[in-house]
Amino acid sequence: MNERTLAALSIALEALRSNHTRSLLTALGIIFGVAAVIAMLAIGKGTQQEINEQMKLVGVNNIVISPETVQSQEALRDLEGAREKEKFSPGLRLSDAEAVMEVVPSVRKISPEIVMDTYVISHGLRRSAKLVGVQPVYFEIFNFQLDEGRMFNDIHLQRGDAVCIIGKSIKNRFFPTESPIGQKIKVGQHWLEIIGVLEQRLISDQSISNLGIRDYNMDVYAPLQTVLIRYKNRELVTGAMIQQANSNDEEDEEAMRQRERNYHQLDRLVVQLDNSELLAPVADIISRLLERRHYGVVDYQVEIPELLLKQQQRNNELFNYVLSAIAGISLLVGGIGIMNIMLASVLERIKEIGLRLSLGAKKQDIVYQFMFESMLISIAGGLIGVILGIVLAYAVSHFAGIKTIISLGSIFISFGVAASVGLLFGIAPAQRAANQNPINSLRYE
Repeated sequence: MNERTLAALSIALEALRSNHTRSLLTALGIIFGVAAVIAMLAIGKGTQQEINEQMKLVGVNNIVISPETVQSQEALRDLEGAREKEKFSPGLRLSDAEAVMEVVPSVRKISPEIVMDTYVISHGLRRSAKLVGVQPVYFEIFNFQLDEGRMFNDIHLQRGDAVCIIGKSIKNRFFPTESPIGQKIKVGQHWLEIIGVLEQRLISDQSISNLGIRDYNMDVYAPLQTVLIRYKNRELVTGAMIQQANSNDEEDEEAMRQRERNYHQLDRLVVQLDNSELLAPVADIISRLLERRHYGVVDYQVEIPELLLKQQQRNNELFNYVLSAIAGISLLVGGIGIMNIMLASVLERIKEIGLRLSLGAKKQDIVYQFMFESMLISIAGGLIGVILGIVLAYAVSHFAGIKTIISLGSIFISFGVAASVGLLFGIAPAQRAANQNPINSLRYE
C-alpha cells in the first residue's frame, strides 16, 4: 500500500471518527443483517442435526407396526339386517412377523418386540424400568453396540433362558464400581443373569417427545421367548374363540372385558427394507396382509418414521431458506443505507473534495477515500453483527430450548457478504465524489 492510499485511509478513518454517531446508524442495517444470518444458520444447522439424530433413533428404511389396544371397527350387519356383530381379531402376534417375512418382498430384517413396565431390584435398591423382549436383530436394526459382555445366542432364544442385557443407566445405578457381567438382578418377579451392557445412547427430551420413544438407557432387554414364557403372553385369543365370536350373535361380559384389554401378543413390529424407495408400497402391502390375517379388523397402525422425518426436514429447510432470504434482504437494505448516507456525505463535503483536488489529489485518491469509508462502515458493522449473532444464537438455545450450532462457515459467509456489500454500494458515492469539478466545489455553498 503506497503513501497516497495510506493517506486516503487515514482521512477516511478521521471522517468516521468525527461522525461516529452517523457511522453507527449507517451500519445498523449491516449489523442486524449479519446477526440475523448467523442466528438463522445456527438454528437451521441445529435443527438438521436433531433430525439426523432422530433418524438414527428410528432406524433407516424401517416400517413400524404398532397395535391398537381398543378395537374401533364398526359393527358389521348381516344380510337381513336383524342383528349386529363385530369381528374378532387375534391381535399382533409372532405369526404375523413370520408371515410378513415370508410373503412380503424386499424385507431385510424384522424385529418383534414386547415392552412391559416393571421394576429392577439389586443391592437393596429398587428402580422402575422397562423390560423389553427382543431378538438379536433388534440391536442390528437400531445400531446398538455392546459396551461389555455378549449378545443373546440361539440357546437363550430357544429355551427362554433367564438372561438379560441392561442399559448403561441401569449399570451406573446398580453397579457403579463393579462389572455387572455374570451378576443377577430381579426384574419384576424373576431373577435374570446379566450377560451384556449396552453403550450409552444420548437422547434429547425433544426427541423423546416428538418420536414417542423411551430412554433406552433405562431398559432391560431379555430374549423374546424369555418374556413370553417367564412373564406374560398376551395371546389370549385362539382360533376357536375367533370362530365362536364370529358365529355367536351375543357375547358374554367376560368376552367383552377381554376385548377391551390389550390382547396383542406383541407391542411393536419393526420391518427393515433393502430400499427406501419401497417404503410406501411395502407398507401398503403389509397393511393389506395384516387386515386379512386379522379378519378385517384394523387394530394396528403402520407408520414410516423416516418419511415423516424427511418431510419435517424439507419443511425446516424451506423455513430456513425463507429466514435466510429475509436476513439477506436486511443486508441489501443495509447496503442501500450505506450508499444513501455516503451520497449525502458527498454533498456535505464538496468543499473538502474541491480543496483536495486543487492541492494535487487525484481522482483515484478521492475514490479510495470514500470507498475506504463505506468498507470500514461495513466491516465494523459486520464485526458487531457477528458478536450479536452469536449472542442471539445462544439466547435462542437457552430461552427457547431450540438447539443451535454456530459454524465458522456461517460467520465467514455473513462477514464476507457484509464487506462485499460495503464495497459494491460504496462505488457510486466514490465515483460521484471523484467527478466533482474542483473550481465549482470550492465555490459551493
